[in-house]
Amino acid sequence: MKLSPLGDRAVLAYCADERAAVEFAATVRIANPSWLFDVVPAYASVGVFFDADVVSAREVLDWLDALTLPSADFGSRLNEHSRAFTIPVCYEMQLDLLRVAEHTGLSPDEIIRLHTSTTYTVYAIGFVPGFPYMGYLPDALCGVGRLPSPRVRVEPGSVGLTGKQTGIYPLARPGGWNLIGKTPLTIVDVASGFFPLRVGDQVRFDRIDETRYRELEGERLVSSRAD
Repeated sequence: MKLSPLGDRAVLAYCADERAAVEFAATVRIANPSWLFDVVPAYASVGVFFDADVVSAREVLDWLDALTLPSADFGSRLNEHSRAFTIPVCYEMQLDLLRVAEHTGLSPDEIIRLHTSTTYTVYAIGFVPGFPYMGYLPDALCGVGRLPSPRVRVEPGSVGLTGKQTGIYPLARPGGWNLIGKTPLTIVDVASGFFPLRVGDQVRFDRIDETRYRELEGERLVSSRAD
């Protein structure tokens, strides 16, 4: 693991892979030193933010360097206590299934089957508040590039994919991912501070029809497994 300062109030840790980053972040959170402000994992790196009024960057670097890393069974124990979400998706509400089908050589039904048969990990939150970057897609769905020109507006709840990742647009924004469906659930409410998804969470998608979409529309996302 490599550590380096990130400005004067954070340290950035570069880990071996995504799983190591999630475990390292959890270890820092569990230790919870008095100077800790926040821990922000993003794929294979972790930002550790601290109170510069009470501790120096050098002290934080030394503390992190001496931190006892997770034991071999930490990953399985972390999985036992991680949160799991099942997110309903209406794949009839799509704009780019045919584009994905053309690129992959798969039928739309096979694309949907593969997309719903995988458990994804949230590896980063960003782009807009609450946008979950989730991986990884089945090999047969990987490699589909972004749209040549981003859409000016992507509707909230739109489920997209590109490269090896899938994600959900929580707010109306421009976007260039391939849209293969839409969830009726609210996954972000900025005004009320509702951000249910966080790095390390497990997500599966469940296919629904348009009738069920209308029944669930506007409900909030809740975890199917507690911390």
